[in-house]
Amino acid sequence: MTADLKPIRNEADYDAALDEVGRLWGAKSGTPDGDRLDVLATLIDAYEAKHHPIDSPDPVEAIRFRMEQQGLTRKDLEPMIGPRNRVADVLNRKRSLSIDMIRQLHDGLGISAEVLIRPSRMDKVA
Repeated sequence: MTADLKPIRNEADYDAALDEVGRLWGAKSGTPDGDRLDVLATLIDAYEAKHHPIDSPDPVEAIRFRMEQQGLTRKDLEPMIGPRNRVADVLNRKRSLSIDMIRQLHDGLGISAEVLIRPSRMDKVA
């Protein structure tokens, strides 16, 4: 019989929960092991959200990542951002994204508007 479930209060509890999830992985939904897996996943998600939050990416990093993923060049961004010098300014963090650019990049590259609207790392320092 498995131990009773309890809240994850520290890293040791977290590590133990991850180990148990590894053991239970693949359990069928609706079985006792499947139910336990679901509850552990929920507890782990809550602990990670509080103790290991993941920041959204920087907008310029997100654009560069998507360019790399899709094999795009700076020229491919011109319909979304504007002329070559404007694309260079955005990618070199010399110019912030306008609302129109954010809309175009969201539509054209599928990058979340929430990510694009954030200030770039350069803007945070200034």
